[in-house]
Amino acid sequence: MEGFAGQLPFILLIFVVMYFFMIRPQMQRAKKEKKFAEELKKGDRIVTKSGLHGKVFDFSEKNNAVIIETGAGKLTFDKSAISLEMSQKLNKPADKK
Repeated sequence: MEGFAGQLPFILLIFVVMYFFMIRPQMQRAKKEKKFAEELKKGDRIVTKSGLHGKVFDFSEKNNAVIIETGAGKLTFDKSAISLEMSQKLNKPADKK
């Protein structure tokens, strides 16, 4: 039993490190994506996770979806299919040189 008691601090340390380097950042990213999806408004330019570029046309609260206007017409996507990183890059002002 004494061998297990000696290893317990190392096992706890492994779980603490896993939490701070793996679990916590993933939870923060999910929280940011959810906030981004909730703050979308008509006219916002977005990119889906599959790479489709478009502009928010309308919302379907019933299906928790966004209607996107593209060159091909209007398409409906789940709010979770919108890429936070790519949409932010798309809307970022161009760097002046």
